[in-house]
Amino acid sequence: MVDQVVRKRARDIGVPFEGEPGRLNAITDVDGVEVGHSTIISGQGKLEVGKGPVRTGVTVVLPRGGSFDPVFAGWSCLNGNGEMTGTTWVEESGFLEGPVMITNTHSVGVVHDAVIEWILRRKSVDQSYAEISWSLPVVAETWDGRLNDINGFHVRREHAFEALDGAAQGPVAEGNVGGGTGMVCHQFKGGIGTSSRKLSKMQGGYTVGVLVQANYGSRELLTIAGAPVGREIPDLMPVIHEEVYGGGSSIIVVVATDAPLLPHQLKRLARRVPLGIARVGGISSNGSGDIFTAFSTANPGAFSRKELTQPRMFPNDRMTDLFLATVQATEEAIVNALVAAETMTGINGNKVYALPHERLRKALRKYNRLAEYL
Repeated sequence: MVDQVVRKRARDIGVPFEGEPGRLNAITDVDGVEVGHSTIISGQGKLEVGKGPVRTGVTVVLPRGGSFDPVFAGWSCLNGNGEMTGTTWVEESGFLEGPVMITNTHSVGVVHDAVIEWILRRKSVDQSYAEISWSLPVVAETWDGRLNDINGFHVRREHAFEALDGAAQGPVAEGNVGGGTGMVCHQFKGGIGTSSRKLSKMQGGYTVGVLVQANYGSRELLTIAGAPVGREIPDLMPVIHEEVYGGGSSIIVVVATDAPLLPHQLKRLARRVPLGIARVGGISSNGSGDIFTAFSTANPGAFSRKELTQPRMFPNDRMTDLFLATVQATEEAIVNALVAAETMTGINGNKVYALPHERLRKALRKYNRLAEYL
């Protein structure tokens, strides 16, 4: 089931943020970038492994839509209790040669296989894929075992195909969708979130977009717009009738930009992501998989197996504005995930509450942080 419903966002309820967002305030503000989801929700009651309840899915980010034109890319990891496949080749080659897929921890394998099959199928309909004979897909994960029958292997290759084939530009569904369906953030319901920043003409006019799958954090550390929201809302804690041991303290972040950055510069961009996570109260705990990738849609045609190419390179001395944009967009994407997510009940009647909007507004007002534009 594809969910493209656009829910209320943080700015809609008065959360103030720094920086100027793009038109959609989403990663799809970077021209050519597409996002797709496949959301799988079924069953209720006691966990029966292999039957459900199921609360999971797949999310995809396509740097240049369905076309094969690899982009310069880099990656970074803050804490390594997680997985993002294909990153050793991204590091070695400097290119991201396909989509970025995000799912649950125990579905990385099936999604990995599905992406390879999808790419090979594209050879018959898109000449740009003609020379591809092998692939090392980038597939990332966070653990949704509090709400989902994660050991039931409910993600199938057709769900990956659905996310890939349904990917589109435009507004991005957030919260309980795609790979973020069963995720928990700061002990509220979490999931998928996105945001963007548009640099001024003087700064080059470039766009930085961020998409997160947020599944980390403790309540007492939750900070929104500088206000200690977690301490102001200490109740509405997850109701866990029977804990299934696992991870569940991770965040995957995808950064896109149209600035002409080379791989080492994109790695620098990815390394700024943790500063945005920290603004919301993330500390990268021992059990956390905090893994980030960044790519640039500039320099089309830079990838070639035979010919010399002449890519453009952004000056290092001007990168500070891009760093700041990445930090700001990461922070807002996480808060957007929290605001969009809805209360969810999953396996064994385990229940995770949504962040209550009015109580969030009350907390922001208390600390003089409620936006004046409402």
